[in-house]
Amino acid sequence: YTGSFTVYAAAGGAAQSVSVDMSRTYRQWTLKNLQLNALDDHRHQVLQADALGYLQRAAAKRETFDLIMLDPPSFSNSKRMRDTFDVQRDHVGLIRNCLRLLAPDGELLFSNNRRHFRLDPILLDQANVREISHRTVPDDFRRHPPHRCWSITLR
Repeated sequence: YTGSFTVYAAAGGAAQSVSVDMSRTYRQWTLKNLQLNALDDHRHQVLQADALGYLQRAAAKRETFDLIMLDPPSFSNSKRMRDTFDVQRDHVGLIRNCLRLLAPDGELLFSNNRRHFRLDPILLDQANVREISHRTVPDDFRRHPPHRCWSITLR
């Protein structure tokens, strides 16, 4: 919730980025962490918005991204949303919406920390999907991994 993906992207040389979170607090933490790391926050947009709505608006504008880091909550019933969000139930639509924004040679990294999460096999027919959790879980968490992560690219 601190904008760490944005900070890493900016520190790693990303020309620009867009971070989307519904929380005003998390948006402020991200901006502060960019500032604390002396990173140009003018090239890195930090939006307080419903990510589902943002994805639809970005697709309507035909925006594309070389890299998308998708790290949704396991569950949300925020008053700012029309419906509840459950990553197990809703991940296929969410991933499809991200794939619509992915540049032809781009990569979508999808991570979540829901216990017993199962990626819907229907996605295997629509994109190249490779689990990379072994590369993203620190050694001291190997016995009880805190998340699972996939690399997804267009076919």
